[in-house]
Amino acid sequence: MTAPLTPPPPPNHQPQHDAWQAPPAGYGLGHEEDGPGMRTELREAAVVAVAMAVGGALLGVLWWWLAPHVPLVSDSTTVYLKDTEGEQAVAVDGTFTLLALAFGLVSALAVFLLRRRGGIALVVALTVGGLLGSLLAWRLGIWLGPSQDVVGRAKEAGVGVTFDAPLELGAKGALLAWSVSALLAHLGLTALFAPKDPDPFPDPYHPQAPKM
Repeated sequence: MTAPLTPPPPPNHQPQHDAWQAPPAGYGLGHEEDGPGMRTELREAAVVAVAMAVGGALLGVLWWWLAPHVPLVSDSTTVYLKDTEGEQAVAVDGTFTLLALAFGLVSALAVFLLRRRGGIALVVALTVGGLLGSLLAWRLGIWLGPSQDVVGRAKEAGVGVTFDAPLELGAKGALLAWSVSALLAHLGLTALFAPKDPDPFPDPYHPQAPKM
């Protein structure tokens, strides 16, 4: 008989793991289970969209309260601007836009603090919620403002008497300010402060830090 070419392994010897061998059963399941499920994400997104839409009422009240008045005057035949060089109409649009941008920042911050993760559902919720909130604010501000019946109000005021024009939003693009502001702010907060997802395929050649 001839002696074996390789000595038998010691009793406590454990075989080294092949870097290319298949991962153990159940590997990666924990990563897939991280975070809320799809139903939870959809439910959270619905809550965000509804909350932003309802918040449009506050935006509408603030717009009606803070927007400058546009003075009109009548000469019994025509209604015209009292101050033809005034910028009140532009300031009305600017007030709505600035308020909507601020609401977008607050919405993004609130969503990020409540759920420090991104996701398609939240992106859709911020977009839809901001648009619905802006539409509600626009219509509510007009309803709270002066009557749309300019001719009737001119007759009531009389010739040469100044009265306020109806609250109008000339630049309809301002209705997107809330959504755009919320999306950009939430994207920035997520990129800077959101926890990073673990790598499902760690580098097998990366040395592990020594245990203290």
